[in-house]
Amino acid sequence: MSVEMWITLGVLVVAIVLFVTEKLRVDVVALGVVVALMMTGILSVDEAIAGFSSSAVLLIAALFIVGGGVFQTGLALSLAQQIIRIAGTSETRLVVLVMITVAVMSGFVSDTGTVAVVMPAVISLAASVRMPASKLLLPLAFASLLGGASTLIGTPPNIIVSETLQEAGLEPFGFFSYSIMGVVLTIVGIAYMVFMQRFLPERTSTDYEESITTPAELLDVYQVSEQIYHLRVQSRSSLIGQMIKDTDIGKVYHIDILEISRPAPARTLASVGSSELVMQSKRNIPIHPHPDTVLAYNDVLIVRASSEDIATATAKLKLSIQPSVTDKHSTLISEEVGIAEIVIPPRSSLINKSIEDVKFGTTYHLTVLGIKRPSAKIGSQIKDAPLQFGDSLLIQGEWKDIFELRKKPRDFVIIGGTQEIRSHLLNFKKAPIVLVILAGMLVFMITGWLPTTTVAMLAALLVVLTGCLTMDEAYEAIDWKSIVLIAGMLPMSTAMVKVGLVELAATIFTNTLGDFGPIIMMGGLFLITSVFTQVLSNTATTVIIAPLALVTAQALGIDPRAFLMAVAIAASMAFATPVASPVNTLVMGAGQYRFADYMKIGIPLIGLAFITVMILLPIIFPFYP
Repeated sequence: MSVEMWITLGVLVVAIVLFVTEKLRVDVVALGVVVALMMTGILSVDEAIAGFSSSAVLLIAALFIVGGGVFQTGLALSLAQQIIRIAGTSETRLVVLVMITVAVMSGFVSDTGTVAVVMPAVISLAASVRMPASKLLLPLAFASLLGGASTLIGTPPNIIVSETLQEAGLEPFGFFSYSIMGVVLTIVGIAYMVFMQRFLPERTSTDYEESITTPAELLDVYQVSEQIYHLRVQSRSSLIGQMIKDTDIGKVYHIDILEISRPAPARTLASVGSSELVMQSKRNIPIHPHPDTVLAYNDVLIVRASSEDIATATAKLKLSIQPSVTDKHSTLISEEVGIAEIVIPPRSSLINKSIEDVKFGTTYHLTVLGIKRPSAKIGSQIKDAPLQFGDSLLIQGEWKDIFELRKKPRDFVIIGGTQEIRSHLLNFKKAPIVLVILAGMLVFMITGWLPTTTVAMLAALLVVLTGCLTMDEAYEAIDWKSIVLIAGMLPMSTAMVKVGLVELAATIFTNTLGDFGPIIMMGGLFLITSVFTQVLSNTATTVIIAPLALVTAQALGIDPRAFLMAVAIAASMAFATPVASPVNTLVMGAGQYRFADYMKIGIPLIGLAFITVMILLPIIFPFYP
């Protein structure tokens, strides 16, 4: 091996170690790869940054925007709910229809987004038929991975292997080139999950199924109503004229101000009649508090606190306890503000940190009303309790801020109050428009009238121009971490080819398995890819293995499409660990799954996929055309 080979291999090994250990974010690692390859002279500057102008990267970014329109307009939710409704109460029918629904949706939009949208509906459905959600959520996650492997745009690995063919001067895969294998594997997966229903965990000791309910009911579930008080600011109160952030009400007295009811300014008798003046004096203006909100005399503060803290604060701050003249639920839930329930997933950055440590209110503009922990009880001082995986939090604030948490699936999963969030924030009127745009995009991609990247970018532009998404929302819809990961790792593929590392690996691989024939070689590529994808992202795995598959096929003198298709499919078979794919992580908390559950259910499914690929793929894509 040459010095350049050793350097490139060293950069690759360090990157893989960092990907697995997550000492650094994956996008930071990818950028580090780009810089390392430039600084060592392995690649020129133009070669190292070529990934950021790659058509594959632009295609994936545009698809994120189109998918954002599908989710933001409620189109994905409506389609999922309509299909799931026909499932009835049969457990087998529920599993089959849920998996079909998610697989179809994941073929055209993000699998992570699909699971995030469908999961609350599935949990509610399970609760309504008294079926443990753990019987449905793992099939839900696996179906999204299988469905994503069925079309060109279903998952990044499919796009990457197609791009690999095109860069080699060969005909790239078409939109439905993946569909025969994808559909067969989905059918195999559904049949397998139906058979494995008896082996799926049946965990009913959690509160998830019971707590997927309306915001008003969530207040009762968390017993928050007993801690809600109405405090009027008296004329001698030290709070008058102060911004909330400058007061001691939160730091010293542990009181959270949830809402403010402020008397409307009275109009003069000259402009209104005496009866209207009386009515005017009784009107209150609801104000959602912010750190800069200035408190005033006669403000009624709707707060959450313990009775002991309320007693101390009313005496020290000159506040009076007011009887609640309205339902406590209505004071915390309105068109502008509401409550929801979130769960801490296994790899959340909030684990082992308290609400105070992460400055939850300042960071997310939301208030934590309560914390529930399976098989444990959290005391009244919820701000100081270190968060753990599986904790469910009741949060309160403006709907738009609650909705923002959906963009952080690594840290939070919203499972309660989702219907109200959607009804306040989703733009259902635009759903027909985005449906037409999506259909048009698929028609152009399938027929090949325009290049795939051109079609996707045009569709993304139309989503914005028609108002389905604002430009800011379009930027937010893009998973920039994935974009940077792909753009940063593509130059690693270039470097491996340039220094001869791929050719060397292909030679070793061929010398080792070449005597057994191309089918065994293809099987070896599938197994290597499927092992890597359990610990690395499927994108990074594909970028590393795809060049090896191409060169190996060329060395054997066979059509490389079967080898590259095997790599793409294996990259989506991320069933064996909860960290193999974001969708596995999303369902882990709500389903109360353990690491062993994924291995027990996932490894045999990978084995079935392997057998299916070995039998069908050489028929669909013959080695010797």
